[in-house]
Amino acid sequence: MPSCSMAPRVIVTRPEREAQQWVASLQARGIAAQALPLIAITPPADTGALQAARTRVADYRAIMVVSSNAAQHFFDQKTALALAGKAQAAIKTRVWSPGPGTARALQALGVDAARIDLPAPGATQFDSESLWAQVHQQIAPGDRVLIVRGTEAGAAQQGTGRDWLAQQIQTAGGQTDFVVAYTRSAPDWDAAQQAQARTAAVDGSLWLLSSSQAVNHLRAALSGQSWHQARALATHPRIAHAARAAGFGSVRECRPTLDDVVASIESVP
Repeated sequence: MPSCSMAPRVIVTRPEREAQQWVASLQARGIAAQALPLIAITPPADTGALQAARTRVADYRAIMVVSSNAAQHFFDQKTALALAGKAQAAIKTRVWSPGPGTARALQALGVDAARIDLPAPGATQFDSESLWAQVHQQIAPGDRVLIVRGTEAGAAQQGTGRDWLAQQIQTAGGQTDFVVAYTRSAPDWDAAQQAQARTAAVDGSLWLLSSSQAVNHLRAALSGQSWHQARALATHPRIAHAARAAGFGSVRECRPTLDDVVASIESVP
């Protein structure tokens, strides 16, 4: 294992469950990492719509889950089995994932790997554009796709995210339905977390950013904080843009795989 003694401390900002997994993985690679979630995940306000969507999985040509959180909150054991049981062998429903992390979460929940589609391993980014390049030939006129996503606390219950993908499906003659599987909100930090964040803004720590919304929550949580000394590693160009707009003095980009993140961390001067 390469020496990482000079690598910066990494602040992992994903939601709590994912953040702890990333911290453990980074520490196993010899990198100092701490969790400081910038997004809180809670159940949706309308659980009835979510349950109704679970009962209709066989009606769809594909189910697109926007993240591992969407997978966790949609694919309960019964729903995953509905796509795998021998009695349902005629079901042709595919499950679309935006990247390998979500695909692993789906498999852990019982979704057959052979049923999952995701961007090519060598894709520059793991996002809707790269996913559509792999799955666009699946859609014929009249096909329906369910997009499972989250919503902001207090926002419209149709949810937000993957509108570009929905437009491509519709242009190909397909139809899209949406269901909200979880709610995203700002974290409720205690005094220790506030202090941790303010210190990390100036001490050379590397903020691992995986969501533009997380950047917005960070700015709101530390109103008035200068970020010109802060360093960030963003896992998508849109997130990098948000970090630069927030005033981060140094922003690097990499793909969201563990190997790519580790390599980028270890290359930080």
